[in-house]
Amino acid sequence: MHAPLRTRRPTARSRASPTFPPTRPSCRRSSRFWLRGPSSVKKRLDVLLVERGLAETRAQAQALVLAGRVRGHTKPGTQVDDATELELETPPPYVSRGGEKLAHALDAFGVDPGGRDCLDIGASTGGFTDVLLQRGAARVAAVDVGYGQLHEKLRADPRVVVLERTNARELRELPFAPGLLVCDVSFISVRLVLPPALALARDDWEAVVLVKPQFEAGRRDVGKGGVVRDVGVRRRVVREAAAAALAWEAETVGVVDSGLPGPKGNREVFLHLVHRAHPQLPDDIDERVAAEVS
Repeated sequence: MHAPLRTRRPTARSRASPTFPPTRPSCRRSSRFWLRGPSSVKKRLDVLLVERGLAETRAQAQALVLAGRVRGHTKPGTQVDDATELELETPPPYVSRGGEKLAHALDAFGVDPGGRDCLDIGASTGGFTDVLLQRGAARVAAVDVGYGQLHEKLRADPRVVVLERTNARELRELPFAPGLLVCDVSFISVRLVLPPALALARDDWEAVVLVKPQFEAGRRDVGKGGVVRDVGVRRRVVREAAAAALAWEAETVGVVDSGLPGPKGNREVFLHLVHRAHPQLPDDIDERVAAEVS
């Protein structure tokens, strides 16, 4: 009779996994990188909006942010993660933010561009021109001292006459006599660009003019960053523009805030001018200006 086969109970050391050869991470740095995950890529918000196809240009992207159209963001230059979700509140109605300003003014003044020949002084991207066309303008002459700025959809519209590299201050002729003039110029006063254009307009013309205090006030009145913060200065330059219009046989019949601040925060104001053989400054012009400039 054979003796039962005996086996030795494994010890704690024998149960453990072999420790030979000893191992250790060959690269501690790469191990830490894996635990943390790849570093995120940061981009400017306006750049990311263009890359995502939510804006056609950085200028348009910046305008969307400043207009409050990009949910959760207020500054175009903010550095955001490349994977950040971006959402537009509503699609922009016009090719530039300026269009919303003019639409606001036309509504406030009760001005209808429908069926009329119009002149856009300082057209730039074409926000004002876009509004005029969407509201039924017959033709629009888009004047700008720059080149290649007008949006391609407006450039291709047969109702638009593009007058690029044209200084409105030296305007001598137009393809037609406009009945409605709109004006949005920068780095020059409206008092310098309007007289030549009005001389080429119909006898029954009217104009909707954006007065920008930063380009109407003297240099000493413009604060840091090109912003006019003194309400007294803003009111003064608007009144001065209305008074200067008398020399052009233009009478101010309306004053309204633009509804949106300029890119740097300047508060801008529209004047509604109409042709009068003997224009007068309204008796309540100061009250009208004070009501819209605050």
